[in-house]
Parts: sequence; structure tokens; C-alpha cells
Amino acid sequence: MLTPIRRLLDRYEDYHQREPVMHWYAGLLGTVGFPLFYLLRFAKSTPVYDDLWLRLVAAGMCALLLLRTHWPERLRPYFFVYSYAALVFTLPFMFVFTSLKNGGGTVAVANTLMASFFVILMTDWRNMVAMLSMGFGAAVLAYWGTDPAATVPADYVARLPILLLVLVGGTFFKLALERATATKVRDAYAAVAGSIAHEMRHPLGQVQHSLDAVQRLLPAPGAWGASRLGPAELDGLYRHVAQGQQAIERGLQVISMTLDQVNDEKPVDDSNFAQLSAAEVVRKAVDDYGYEDPGQRDRVEVQILEDFRFRGDETAFLYVLFNLLKNALYFIPASPELRINITVGAHAVRVRDTGPGIAPERLPELFEPFRSLGKAGGTGLGLRYCRRVMRSFGGDIGCDSRLGEYTEFTMRFPTIPLAEQEEHLAAVLAQARAVLAGRRLLLVDDDSAQRLATRHKLRRMDLEVDEAGEGRRALEMLAYERYDLVLMDLRMPVLDGWQLAGHIRGGKVPLNTDVRLVAHSSEPEQAARLKARRAGLDGFVAKPSSEATLARALAGALSRPSSTSKRVLEGRRVLLADDNPLNRRAMAAFLVDAGAVVQEAEHGADVLSQLDAGEAIDVVLLDLHMPGLGGLQTVRRIRDSAKAWASVPVVALTAESGDAARKAARAAGMNAFLVKPVPPEILCSTLSRMLAGERTAPGVTDAEPQGESLLNAQRLESYRRLGLLDDLVTEYFPEIHRLLDALGTAIEQRALPKAQELLHSLLGLSGEAAAQALHQAVRRIYVSVREEQRWPATADWLAQLRTLASRSEAALREFAKAPAASGTGGTDIDVDAG
Repeated sequence: MLTPIRRLLDRYEDYHQREPVMHWYAGLLGTVGFPLFYLLRFAKSTPVYDDLWLRLVAAGMCALLLLRTHWPERLRPYFFVYSYAALVFTLPFMFVFTSLKNGGGTVAVANTLMASFFVILMTDWRNMVAMLSMGFGAAVLAYWGTDPAATVPADYVARLPILLLVLVGGTFFKLALERATATKVRDAYAAVAGSIAHEMRHPLGQVQHSLDAVQRLLPAPGAWGASRLGPAELDGLYRHVAQGQQAIERGLQVISMTLDQVNDEKPVDDSNFAQLSAAEVVRKAVDDYGYEDPGQRDRVEVQILEDFRFRGDETAFLYVLFNLLKNALYFIPASPELRINITVGAHAVRVRDTGPGIAPERLPELFEPFRSLGKAGGTGLGLRYCRRVMRSFGGDIGCDSRLGEYTEFTMRFPTIPLAEQEEHLAAVLAQARAVLAGRRLLLVDDDSAQRLATRHKLRRMDLEVDEAGEGRRALEMLAYERYDLVLMDLRMPVLDGWQLAGHIRGGKVPLNTDVRLVAHSSEPEQAARLKARRAGLDGFVAKPSSEATLARALAGALSRPSSTSKRVLEGRRVLLADDNPLNRRAMAAFLVDAGAVVQEAEHGADVLSQLDAGEAIDVVLLDLHMPGLGGLQTVRRIRDSAKAWASVPVVALTAESGDAARKAARAAGMNAFLVKPVPPEILCSTLSRMLAGERTAPGVTDAEPQGESLLNAQRLESYRRLGLLDDLVTEYFPEIHRLLDALGTAIEQRALPKAQELLHSLLGLSGEAAAQALHQAVRRIYVSVREEQRWPATADWLAQLRTLASRSEAALREFAKAPAASGTGGTDIDVDAG
């Protein structure tokens, strides 16, 4: 008996999970409508039956639907059961009961039809039949039980066939509408998927091209010892790897942009808006765009008539420029002589191409959604998104074109008052000067005019600046004088910047082995940044650069731990809060290995207590899901306090990577967002950025390697190095099996909230235990259960998790017996354990 009821409730919940606002509208209508129509009815005539008490009860029940978001946390799991009962009572039961009490009539029939229509709208056809049957049946029983002179009104009964016809017809029409809507949704998804697939061919092709080029440069198997790569080959390898990385980044940007385009109602996030140089962003867009061949880049010309500053998001504006470049370059086959000119000046950026042009009558519809002019395979969403971005900046975008001659897009920006620009620049320079003042900097560049210009840009930083005209002279100075920073050109005669960095990091100048090195070069930025990191440089700033850009780069390099330091959190005190002691143990080990002093807490109240104890905490790591005071409530208490620690950096830890969780964390006051299991390098780098003064760090989505490998070998090697490998066998996996057994009990008891809680714990623990395949399988089930609030459709899902856990444990035992992997990393492994 309970199984059919449970299925009905599952279908009802699934129906309203898609559109939860329906309950809110129903609650508002009932709360206002029931009392209002009672007053209107009495203003006209007195009914046979006074149903005031029924209407007040119904209005109260509807008010509870209206206040859903204010329900206590412990009662929210029962909302759908309550709403089901409320709808049965306020619609079929109440209207039929009062109609019978009032002796039927035309109004009674109309009321019954209206109640039935509302039920049709509020649920699926199965629950519609169940709700109407329960409500009508209960109303008839209540009528016969409370009225000693109960009689069935003849006119009421005579119209029952009409009611049945309306119900059947309304149901069929609703099913037809839902199918038509589903078809439209499928078509829209197909268009979006097709657009992503179409756009991803280009970056994936670039990745393949880069890998092919790397393969050609590598020595043949068996010739490792005889082969030596020369400078040109090494430079080519770096260039091709950088191009591959850039193509991957571009592909991810395409996906993000396409998804943002589809969600037209989603506002552009203005929390990261900053004052940007139009010239710098345009140059970056033109240099970073993923051209299909070098000839395409030669077709693009940039003219800076007058630089200006605008307030916006750099990434969003890059998307706009990429989209315009992509649209223009698309027409090269049709216009072999096509040229693109990008002009910056007069608070506008103009992108003009000599392509086929657009007919005047088509221009008005250019920015409408799902309109693609002259392109095959497009969704017509790109220009709509461009307009949305520009308007979020306070500007706009327009188009002028002449068929067969040109097309010109003009992006206009609002003027930032000069006083505001100067105030912004002063704030940026003041922040940089606070880090740089009194420090010693060695400026290395073979171009004396460039040295003079750079020194001029640094005049307000209160730096002590020395100069060297070439690399050998810089080495001599570094051997006898202690410096905090070296700002160096990369292309210099005799001893270039790369060689100079190698000598410094190689110990040739012991006095300055850990000096911060910043490259200042006009080399292609993507490849230069990659080589700079590998060469041990701490920063890169492209030439030409503004005063603010250069100051930020130097201050950032000095604020972060040196690239030569492995213990990036040396001496820092970290408060780690997680209700699972095994999760805390793994994360604390990584933090201690990075030099941190770790304090642990089991829940939010313990965090507040330790913060209040007086010991200065540098950063707090908060699990979002803890008993009692959870992570979100804890960070709100921290931010709302008037204590000295109210502004302490707080980083969210969670197994949930959804957009809603990230937004909730940011709204509560979190400075960064990390998804468990967190790779040690990402954990430490995020905290080091926080401690270096970056009060908001980018959120990390799922950083765990993807694939079907049982174990994450790289994480296991970290555990081996820290002496935690045996703990995984003796403590972590037994706890995983215990959670799976408890999950089986919850399934038997049909306790969905308890199962969801256990899945959350299992998700976090499997990730920390490096059980990669198990973690991914649990995540798929957990996300489905959490979002749909129903049991998984697959019957043997728990058995599959048990099998994965056993295989992972056996693979771990084999891994523990094997010698440590050579090198720094390791790959994911799948030991055949069963």
C-alpha cells in the first residue's frame, strides 16, 4: 500500500521541482482569495451555509505555502507532503463540500469546475485523479456525516458528465501542451549542443595541431641519449604547448559563453567590474584569439587613436571581441581579400571588416535571439550576448553595414569622470606602494630608452631602483648587493633574460637565489608566461604596460611566496573546520607540509570559540555541511561580529560544485570556494593568494581528474610522502564500508533525508581517500538525489557502489605494496582487482 502512495508523492515532487514557484502563486491566490470572496459574497446575499471557518483554515494553509522559504530547517523535508494535503483540502474537498451544503446550483457547479481546473494545473494526471478522488470522496462523506437532512442536489448530479468531460479534455490538452513544450526544449538543447560542438571543433583542432607539432620535435624512441634539442626546438616546444593550453582555455570560454548566451535572463555579474584600459584589452583580445592559421592574424589591424578607460569585466569584454572576430573571419572563403580593422578612440571600440556586408533591412533584427545572418550552424545568440554585456557596462553596441562593402560594429562606453579615474589610479598605486615602498629593484634592459620609460612609471612607488644594461652586468650586481626584485627584459644580447634567470635560480648568486623575478617583455604573452613559470620567474608583464599594470605586477610578485619556496604557508595559522576527522586529517597533513600551523574544529560553534580565544588566525577553512552551526551560518556570524577577526579570510570547502552553492557561499561572506577533494597545490596556492592580500580568489570547480580510473595515483603519492597511505587502508576504507552499510539501512527504511546525508559524507570521504571512480559514481547519485528529492531510478545503485568500494580498496592495497612512483606526479591507475 505504501509503495503506490510513495510513487504518487515522488511524481508530485518531481513535477514541482521543475517549477517550485507554482506553490508560491497558489499560496498567494488562496491567502487573498478565500477571505476576499467571502466578503464579496456576503455583500450580495446570505448563503445557506456559512463557511467562514473553512475559508479561514484554507487561507491559513495557503499562507504556509506562501511562506515556504521561512519554514524551519527540520520541517522543510515535509513541505511536499503538506502541500499535497493542502491542495486536496482547499480545492476539491472544500468546494464540493460547500456546494453540497448550499444545495448545489449553477454557482456550485462552476466552483467545482474551477477547483478541478486548478488541480489539473497543479500536478500530473495521476495525482490529479488521486487528488480529485480523495477530495470529492472526503467531501461527500463529510457532508453526509454532518448534515442530518443530507440530499444530493439533482442539478449538481446532472452536470457530473460535463465535469468528467472537462477533466478528461483538460488533461489531454495539458499533456499535448507539455509534449509541445518538451519538443521545443529538446530543439533548443539540440541547437545549443550543436553550437558548442561546432565551436569546439576549432580549439580541439588546434590542440591536435599543437600535439602533432610537439610529436615532430620529440626524438624518436631509442634515440633518447643521442638526441639533444637545440634552443630553436625547445622554443618551438614551448610555443606549441602554450598554443595547446590557449586552445583549451578558448574552448572552455566558448562553452561558458554559449551557456551564458542561452540564459538570457541571467544578469552579467558586476561584482568583479574594474576600470580597464580599452587599448590593453583590445591588444590582448587580438593576440590571444585562436586563429586557424597565421594568415588570419595578419588580416587584423589595431589602431589606437586615443586610449580610454571603462568600467567592466575583462573576460566578458574579451568574449565580445572574440565573437566579433569570429564572425568576421568566418567570411574569408567568400571574401579572400577580407581585412579587419579595430579602432580605439572617442570612448568607442570599432570593429570593421571588408566582408560581404549585411542588407539594410536585416540590420534591425541582428541582435535578436536565434537569428543568424549568413552563417551555417550558428544559434544566433552571440550578438544578443554581446549587447547584454555592453549594456551591463552602461554602454551599447550597434552595427552599420553596406552590402558588398563592409560591416562595422561600434561599442560605445560611458565616460568615467577624470576625477574618478584619478582616484582609482591613486588607490591602485597606493596599494602597490604599501608593498613596494623601501624595496630594492634591479631593472635589467639593453634598451636605455625603455629603462628610462620604466623608471618613470615606477617613480611613485618609492622603490630604490638600480639599472643594468645587459645580463652579465646584472649578475655582477646581484653577486654583491641584496635585491628584493629583478625586472628584466627577456630578449638581450649575450646573456638574455632566460639565461639570467637560470643563473640566479641555479645558485650563481647565493645572495639573491630567492629574489623575485619579473619578466618585462614584448614576447607573445601566452608562451612567455608558460616559459616564465618553468624558468622560476615570479611574474610577467607585457610591453607596453601602463603605470598601474606594472605596479600591480611587481607588488603581486613580491606579495606571493617565491617560486623557489616549497613551504608557501610557512608560519601561517590555519583554522580547519570539518565534522569528519578523517577529512581533517588528510587536509591538515597537506597544510602542515606547506609550513602552516593548523588548528582543527568540528563545527561552527567551535570555530567561533577558537577565533574568540585570542590566538590570531590567518585564514579559516570551513566545510559548508556541519551539524549544528554549518559553514554558511558560521561565516555570517564571523562577518556580523564586531570582533577583530570579523574580516579574517574564509574559504569554503564542500563536495558540491553547483552554481547555487558558489553563489550562496559568496553571498554569506566567503572569500573563495574549493570543491573536495582539493588537490594540495590548489589548496595551498589559494590560501597563499588569500594571505597575500587577495580577499577574493577564483572559485575552483571540480578539480579532480576525470575518467574511470579507480584511484587518483597523484594524490596517493602525496599521501605516501606524508606517511598517510596505511591510514587509508586501516581507517578510511572501513569508514567508507560503514557508510555504505548505513546507506543500505536508510534505503530499507525509505529514509530519503538520511540517505542524502550519508551520500554527502560518502562523497567527501571517497574523494579524500583518492577513490576516484567511487567518488565520481557517488557524486552522480548524490546530485540526482539532492536535486530531484527522489530515489535513483537504477535499482542496483548501492550494489554498484559496494563493488566499486571493494575494488578500490583492493587496488589501494596493491598500490601500497608497489614502490613509489618516480618523478613528481604519477598517473591515475586502475588495478584489476576483481
